[in-house]
Amino acid sequence: MASHASSRVAKLAILSESPADEAAFGILIESVLERPFVRVRANLRARGWPSVLQVLPAVIRHLHFNTDAQGLVVVVDSDDSVVHTEAHDAPDYFHPQCRMCRLRATFRQTVKRLPPARGRERVLRGVGLAVPAVEAWYLCGRDARVTEDAWVNGQARGVLPYTRGQLKERIYGTDRPSLEYALRRAVVEVERFRRDTRRLEHDFPGFAALARDLRSWNLG
Repeated sequence: MASHASSRVAKLAILSESPADEAAFGILIESVLERPFVRVRANLRARGWPSVLQVLPAVIRHLHFNTDAQGLVVVVDSDDSVVHTEAHDAPDYFHPQCRMCRLRATFRQTVKRLPPARGRERVLRGVGLAVPAVEAWYLCGRDARVTEDAWVNGQARGVLPYTRGQLKERIYGTDRPSLEYALRRAVVEVERFRRDTRRLEHDFPGFAALARDLRSWNLG
């Protein structure tokens, strides 16, 4: 990991669909930022995509007013929804079936109503989309056939290259792992990217988008 000039430890929060995935994302965040961070716990937890979207405004407000968190990272699975593309990044564009578009819009709508608090204007936003599920990220570099492009092309043809259940089976040996086992396996897989996330960014634009968000932050 590269050295950094600042000795200040960043304070960040993570919101996702599972505590196991949040542990893995912590390692990836440190790799992208090239610095450690202290995790600020959100006041609400989420299980699954609908829950993440529902609690996000309350989590942002809580972090803004009641904590000194500098940023919030949110990552969800795309499942079978529309995958975010560069076209979605056009000014004023919004795709109602794209989960990344919806998360970004929720951030915008929430923070614009908040006054400055605790010495900052707002909590910084980081959004990632795991296509079709975070287990695909965990397989990155181990199977060249598992990529975001492979999934998107399969959606377009109507013939998916693999199922989300098959991805889980490959990582955990079951499609219903215990939380403790899922956490251990997730951490083991992302350790491969602790010092270099370039392969993950190349194969999964939904992670590259998160990395760009993180690198745009001025954490002091």
